[in-house]
Amino acid sequence: MERKPTGIIGLDEMLDGGFLPETANLVEGAPGTGKTTLGLQFIYSGITVQQEPGLVLTFEEFPQQYYRDAAGMGWDLPALEAANKLRVIMTSPEVTQADLRQVGGLLETHVREIGAQRILVDSISHFERLNRDRIDLRESVYGFVNGLKRLGLTAVLTRESTTLLGGDPNIGQDIAFVVDSYILLRYVEIDSAMRRALLVLKQRGADHARDIRQYEITAAGIDVRARFEGRQGIMSGTPTLRMVEAFEGAFGRPRPQS
Repeated sequence: MERKPTGIIGLDEMLDGGFLPETANLVEGAPGTGKTTLGLQFIYSGITVQQEPGLVLTFEEFPQQYYRDAAGMGWDLPALEAANKLRVIMTSPEVTQADLRQVGGLLETHVREIGAQRILVDSISHFERLNRDRIDLRESVYGFVNGLKRLGLTAVLTRESTTLLGGDPNIGQDIAFVVDSYILLRYVEIDSAMRRALLVLKQRGADHARDIRQYEITAAGIDVRARFEGRQGIMSGTPTLRMVEAFEGAFGRPRPQS
């Protein structure tokens, strides 16, 4: 089945090659977990490796902030805009929702002018400000997501988590219900040091890895590394050693079999 690689090797392995085309893919995490970096890497790799132009739709940051952040990882966004392969658009959820309801709207015009196939929406959390009721929120996001799909776009939607460490992954089910894949980014405390954990909670219509991987934000973007071994309760934020590893650590030998 055709895939849209993210450009993050470890994540693409977890997703069995990448996102499915014309899907909406939610990336949720606390501040500093790399949600926007992951989305920008998806857009940048799409343009430079897959020859798929892209859009960055922001509800909170000025384009200059994205230029600076991307430049720190060696990604020249202004050059891609000058080459007509990228558009960075600052707007509001209200304006975007109204725009998607009409034929020939601004977003559709951008898509047609550069042949966009990918979009980063940063962040979907702003829809929660407009819709306090959970049913209204779900319907609003559902309409927005369908509008992006009608334009032939494969989307990464970021969402801010209010929990710094751990937390219940089910808190996002009001929005997660309408998206096609759901990636959770978390801080984890291990041996008095902070690490980052990544989990693919779901990918509709396709298989995916179900283990929890470590990852780092490097000078070249997101780097997904090995799975967490020998610990349980990773997504709680404060994991503990499994019984067998705890026994070996305490006594220096394998735990006897019963």
